Amino acid sequence: MERPPAIAPDLVNEFVRKAHSDLARVKELLAQEPKLVNACWDWGGGDFESALGAAAHTGRREIAEFLLDNGARMDIFAAAMLGHLDIVKAAITAHPQSKSAPGAHGIPLLTHAKMGGDNALPVLEYLQSLG
Repeated sequence: MERPPAIAPDLVNEFVRKAHSDLARVKELLAQEPKLVNACWDWGGGDFESALGAAAHTGRREIAEFLLDNGARMDIFAAAMLGHLDIVKAAITAHPQSKSAPGAHGIPLLTHAKMGGDNALPVLEYLQSLG
């Protein structure tokens, strides 16, 4: 099977960087290249970050929801920030080590829940109850 061509690295880098704070630019870039939705940037040393991961650890709900609406793969970190307690519980029940797995830049799951504010309070309380 022939692999499709790689997305230009500078485009992936910009997309992930902008997903930390700039919804308008994220929309423009995704319209330009829809396959960016699940692209990851390699910061080095095993630190990979997707646009969804960027939005999740910065508490950018509107960016995360836009990405999910456009085909981004949900993960436990985005679920924690968005307040999806059912997803977080299911993941931790299936794989207990998930509660201590680091996200992008080594940011803990608990921090993602904190970044979700009031909407993620049930997730934060659940994670805190696990110790």
